[in-house]
Amino acid sequence: MMPVLWPGVRAGVAQVRAPVETQAQGRAAAAPGAGRSFDRLADAALLAMRRRADELKVSGVAVVAYFDGERVQSWTSKMAVVGRMKDEPSATDKGSNLVAIAYSKAAEMADTLKDSGSHVRPPMTGEVGWSGGVIARGRAGYLIAAFSGGKSEDDVLVSRAGVAEMQAGDR
Repeated sequence: MMPVLWPGVRAGVAQVRAPVETQAQGRAAAAPGAGRSFDRLADAALLAMRRRADELKVSGVAVVAYFDGERVQSWTSKMAVVGRMKDEPSATDKGSNLVAIAYSKAAEMADTLKDSGSHVRPPMTGEVGWSGGVIARGRAGYLIAAFSGGKSEDDVLVSRAGVAEMQAGDR
């Protein structure tokens, strides 16, 4: 049985945290929301993304992340499966790992500080170069949301819902 994350919502969630190396980096996980922990902010953003995906009738993987400062040295992220985490291979398609695609979008944004698929430079090895991730400047760092599973324009709409929720909590 899957854990209950929010009232009435069950989903698998994985959390990835980079090691904390300095006291300033240690504050990064709690920086959004003036004392509101990243976990609470991330849960609210993932719920907003889940709701928007439901409205659009898409499924896939949602990722949110936060990093302190102007250049990523470590980040805190959380993901949720919204219906499915992969597309199985078939005779004519090698399948898709939606977790990998969503984190690839997030990684591209962490490097470029632009929405994924912005084409400010060619995609690097490990990146997909696809739209679907949104990045915004927060009070002390950057807020990232990425979704993979729908059409690119739907992925962007789902990601915008996540970033908007994080921005609201980052005041």
